[in-house]
Amino acid sequence: MAQAKVVTQAELDQVLRYVSTKRYAKRDRCLLLISFWSGMRVGEIAQLKMRDVANEDGTIKSEIRLSAQQTKGNTARIVFIPSKLKIEITDYLTTRALKNPEIPLFHTDDRLGFTPNSLCQWFFWTYKRAGINGASSHSGRKTFLTSLANKGISIHILASLAGHKSIAVTHRYLVANDDMKRNAVELI
Repeated sequence: MAQAKVVTQAELDQVLRYVSTKRYAKRDRCLLLISFWSGMRVGEIAQLKMRDVANEDGTIKSEIRLSAQQTKGNTARIVFIPSKLKIEITDYLTTRALKNPEIPLFHTDDRLGFTPNSLCQWFFWTYKRAGINGASSHSGRKTFLTSLANKGISIHILASLAGHKSIAVTHRYLVANDDMKRNAVELI
């Protein structure tokens, strides 16, 4: 299977412009950005419930506590939510009439939640229709980790954020790009 593509900022902007024209524009934008700004796996995103991200008063949590059942590695972990993602989630939730804590965070046309497979398909078709070739449901996660590595974040922190038990797994996510190389030689 081909490796997920690291998406450039221009490509992310392109897909965000595309989803802004769709029926569920705020949901679609939030789905994309939660992938790019939290580094969660598509299966983890698909399983999110309202209670996982929203407090009882409607404010957005700073951390999402994923149970072992919600993660690929069957190990509970904490996903930290940056301020800019909290704003996007808050904006998306203005479109949700139901605020029941047990319902899926992201709904489908029939108001049910996505399955991990249906969300993978959603990402695939969204990128394809937006004209982004080679991107997949894993592109947001891979871009998240590569972007942080480009900013000098240690591989140990990246592995922890990704929920990897081994830095060798995290290392496979990172793509050396020209910006990283430029920044490296400037350290001389």
